[in-house]
Amino acid sequence: MPTQFCKICNATSAPFATGRILNKYEIRYFRCEECGLVQTEEPYWLAESYTEAIHASDLGLVTRSVSLSWTSEVIISTLFNPGGRFVDYGGGYGIYVRLMRDAGFDFRRYDKYCENLFAQGFDITPEDQCEFELLTAFEVLEHLPDPGKELGRMLQMTSNIFFSTVLIPFHDPPRPGDWWYYGMDHGQHIAFYTRESFARLAKRSELHFYSTGTLHLLTKKRIPEALFRLLCDGRVSRLVELLLPNRRPLLESDFQRLTRDGLTRLKRDSLTAPYERSI
Repeated sequence: MPTQFCKICNATSAPFATGRILNKYEIRYFRCEECGLVQTEEPYWLAESYTEAIHASDLGLVTRSVSLSWTSEVIISTLFNPGGRFVDYGGGYGIYVRLMRDAGFDFRRYDKYCENLFAQGFDITPEDQCEFELLTAFEVLEHLPDPGKELGRMLQMTSNIFFSTVLIPFHDPPRPGDWWYYGMDHGQHIAFYTRESFARLAKRSELHFYSTGTLHLLTKKRIPEALFRLLCDGRVSRLVELLLPNRRPLLESDFQRLTRDGLTRLKRDSLTAPYERSI
């Protein structure tokens, strides 16, 4: 089996294992000899994996969005400027963005694959030149074919990234078939990170890295890791969230904006429709 190069630290990645995904393709996995990143061979099957942008097996999507919205409110209010602008990268159906806007935080959504159902009108594109206070990316990084390059794009938008992915152990990592997170049934998970993977990325980008093992933060800020872990504890974050000053929800202003824009578009369409029909 050939070797390839790690897409985080560019060290040699040696053949690690094989596995059967989508119940049809035998694929190869490689492991970085320096940072421990496990990645698949070039993922030629992704078009088939993404016939549904969010797989039907992701039953925790709504519960996860609600829980993460509570934790994010606490993280932002405690460590960052809550009056800033934020973006959810790989924002899916927009549930999390809608929850955060309803809580009074100016969140936008970026996702080039998934339809925006719940946060329409608040998408951004890579061409939008805006510095965000914080970027969130939940259950995104394990989907990236070139994580080093994609994280570089994120860091052009902000110097603070709050994200989730389940870390793979550096020593004695599980093989495909022995760990549910490989997602063999859908084939969308193609990169699996160790703590060392992100530590190296942080050092290269002159950032600090903090982690609970599932939730992670890359930031220029120096904070006690124990504080980050405490704020990410679901029981603690829910309690602290209840004690935070209430922010003005953006629901009413969003509704006015969307209905105003909709009426403007409707008037414009009604004026041009007779001309279009005559062509």
